[in-house]
Amino acid sequence: MTVYLHQEDLPAGALGPGPVAVDTETMGLITPRDRLCLVQISDGRGDEHLVRFAPGSDYAAPNLRAVLADPERLKLYHFARFDLAAIKHYIGVMAAPAYCTKTASRLIRTYTGRHGLKELVRELLGQEVSKQQQSSDWGAPDLSEAQKDYAASDVRYLHAMRTILDERLAREGRTALAQACFDFLPARAELDLAGWPEIDIFAHI
Repeated sequence: MTVYLHQEDLPAGALGPGPVAVDTETMGLITPRDRLCLVQISDGRGDEHLVRFAPGSDYAAPNLRAVLADPERLKLYHFARFDLAAIKHYIGVMAAPAYCTKTASRLIRTYTGRHGLKELVRELLGQEVSKQQQSSDWGAPDLSEAQKDYAASDVRYLHAMRTILDERLAREGRTALAQACFDFLPARAELDLAGWPEIDIFAHI
C-alpha cells in the first residue's frame, strides 16, 4: 500500500479499471468560498493517489477530469453530496455515477445515528481511522505525513464497505431505494451550489 502525492493532475494510467473511491479536502465547508485543495482517489487495489491544487490553480487536470467525468466508471464517496459539489464547482465536471456509503449507512444501519466514516469502518471492517487531521489547514505550503495518511484513509476502505453495505441493502429489500438516492445525488449537489443547501424543496411549508 503506497500513498502517492501529485501536483495539479493525476498521472496517466495511474488507475486500473472499475469503480474508484473519491474524496476531497477543502479550506472549509462553504464550497464557493473555500477552495478545493486536494482530491483523493483509489481504484481499490491498495494504493491511494492524492492530487493537490495550489492557490490560483486553474484546475485543468485533464487526466483526473477524464476519470471523474467518465459515465461508465462508478465513483464511491462518503458523503457524496459535498464532494460532488466541490468537484463540479472547481474542476467543472459532475463526478457521477455516484455511490455514497453515508447514504447507504443511513438506509441500512437504522439501529444507530452514527454514520461517520470512523464509525462505519470500525463496525464493518474492524479497522480504526484517525480523524485528528480532519480540520487541519489543507492549503498549507506542505502537507504533513499525518495529513497525507488521513487523506488517503478517506478512500482506502470505501470499496470494501460498499460490498458489505450492498449485501445488507439487498437483505433488507432496500437496494432499489438506495439506487434512487444515489441517482439523485448530482441534483442534490446542484441544488447546494444554486442556493438551496438546507431547504427541503419537497416540503409542504
